[in-house]
Amino acid sequence: MLTAGWTGMLLGVISGAIIGLFFHREDWMGGYGSYRRRLTRLGHISFFGLALVNFCFAFSETVQAVRPMWNEVAVYGFLIGAATMPTCCFLSAWHKPFRHLFFIPVCGVLTGILCALFAK
Repeated sequence: MLTAGWTGMLLGVISGAIIGLFFHREDWMGGYGSYRRRLTRLGHISFFGLALVNFCFAFSETVQAVRPMWNEVAVYGFLIGAATMPTCCFLSAWHKPFRHLFFIPVCGVLTGILCALFAK
């Protein structure tokens, strides 16, 4: 999970650097408040947010024992969320119907949280 957290941080920095090349243009992606630009920013920030979730879970594993099977389910849930949330954001910014896929990262992260909370 630490590797997933650091990978998320790296991807957040890279995506921010790419987005940062264009943010000075007021009309970029339809302007600051446009749907496309908001989703692009959300994708960038979700790398950092879900990296922090992965860090928290990695450190909480050392403090709170979660049964091995549920621990594995939690790990996969958090990894699915971390991989698919930015992907859904960027795809939705590109083509609006992809917004219907947001249930995938939400279910992944929700599964991880429920396992971490209740699978002792």
